[in-house]
Amino acid sequence: QVQLVESGGGLVQAGGSLGLSCAASGRTFSVYYMGWFRQAPGKEREFVAHISVSGRSTYYADSVKGRFTISRDNAKNTVYLQMNSLKPEDSAVYYCAAARPLGAQGAIVAGNYDYWGQGTQVSVSS
Repeated sequence: QVQLVESGGGLVQAGGSLGLSCAASGRTFSVYYMGWFRQAPGKEREFVAHISVSGRSTYYADSVKGRFTISRDNAKNTVYLQMNSLKPEDSAVYYCAAARPLGAQGAIVAGNYDYWGQGTQVSVSS
């Protein structure tokens, strides 16, 4: 059992930055592969970024590559998503998720994750 709680969402103007955090409790955090997903109204949940157990390997969706950075601090049981150069198209509810270690292909599939946070709203204005 793992509990995940996202925070840091809010309103930001286009071109601005926002940092999200996901705090984990329950089982040992360092055991899990972590991902960020987002879902906008009327759209499917889409992959944003993932990070390996050690934090050494990361991968990003093309839509956010070069603008977003995923990181983790296992000592703090926390995963982060730093979002820069935000666009209105980035507006969505952002979710963090945890899974046992996954391969690169599997880590972009939401259904492969075992635990999910409640989500935090990110709204980017024009």
